[in-house]
Amino acid sequence: MADVVRHVGRATGNPDPADPVQPLFLAELIPSATDVTAVTGRSHTHLAGPSGQSNLVSTMRRHLLSLPLLPLLALTGCASSTEIPMPNKPAHHLADGRFRNPYNDNPPAPATLGDRIPFFWGMMWKGFDIVTVPEGHVLPKAEVLAGLQRHHNADSYTWLGHAAFLIKLGGATILTDPYLSEVAGPFNAFGPKRYVPSALSPAELPPIDILTLSHNHYDHLDLKAIAAIPNKDRISVVVPLGLGVYFRDSDYTDVTELDWYDSIERKGVLVTVTPAVHFSRRGLFDGNRTLWAGFTYAAGGRKLYFSGDTTYGTVFREIGRKLGPFDTAFIGIGAYEPQTIMRSSHTTPEQAAQLARDVGARRVIGMHWGTVVLSNEPPFEAPDRLRAGAAAAGYAPGEADVMPIGATRAF
Repeated sequence: MADVVRHVGRATGNPDPADPVQPLFLAELIPSATDVTAVTGRSHTHLAGPSGQSNLVSTMRRHLLSLPLLPLLALTGCASSTEIPMPNKPAHHLADGRFRNPYNDNPPAPATLGDRIPFFWGMMWKGFDIVTVPEGHVLPKAEVLAGLQRHHNADSYTWLGHAAFLIKLGGATILTDPYLSEVAGPFNAFGPKRYVPSALSPAELPPIDILTLSHNHYDHLDLKAIAAIPNKDRISVVVPLGLGVYFRDSDYTDVTELDWYDSIERKGVLVTVTPAVHFSRRGLFDGNRTLWAGFTYAAGGRKLYFSGDTTYGTVFREIGRKLGPFDTAFIGIGAYEPQTIMRSSHTTPEQAAQLARDVGARRVIGMHWGTVVLSNEPPFEAPDRLRAGAAAAGYAPGEADVMPIGATRAF
């Protein structure tokens, strides 16, 4: 296997002090079995039998009782410890083992407790809303499979929903952020429920060569899905720092953790982990303990960019200078309202278009929308805003668009 190619070039400048106040999605409020370790100091990853189940249920009850306090907990982080950089490490590494965002010209002001309480309360009730899905938004399974077969030998991309794509590049098949289950939450029981199914189940996926994961939020790191994906022994997993354990615990054998701007070649594809402006959290006390990131993929003279979850920042011009230009960029365009909550972690569709311009992408595909309700904007508003924003950013008609779930397109 190829060795890691160290630092394309680290993020520079003077990072802003870490913001201990991070938005918490309902999908990220309750820890999974793996995450209970962060709270109790004991691993429950492989608990079996009545005793283990009892301990886990007891722990879950304590967390459920803590839910009303979570906005307050988010406002009382230890800013003093998170602002101390780790010696001899890049600036986003902190002395307490956490990570922080790259520098940003105008970091958004954090949400207040008054912003958070009505948002979380409203999101609890949104789970009862019925979403009207436009005709053609989800392709029938037969069309999904036919499209994959039609492009079997060509570089192409297939949207499975949310941030999950199958990407064929240089003869390798890449799977991104495989949230394929029904619920974005622990035990696939607590959290937002998809209003449209994944285009493919784990068992229906074609053979995967490379799997990348941008961060640990439940609508990206789907433990049920990664456990169900077949042929784990032939899949090369590439993740940001701290996320490898989830895959090793699910019996993947080729797992590589990388820092921002580190690269590795797998199956003929050069995979590079890139900075993103976001955060990580799965439980009550594990905020920013694992790194968040985007990715670039390069093979056969073609280069692609995958943003992961991010808000806008000046670091994307840096990514463009160091790694661009890109043939196609996959960028999140959903989960942006209310701005008081979302502006520090997700781009608006207009910002997504500008981000694509900053990294030097010739074409933009919107993702992270039209799948599950995580925020307050109308579920199908984002595409029109992306097209308008792309036009303002200098893209020609058709160069920035979205696609139906299950559709496959050639590069």
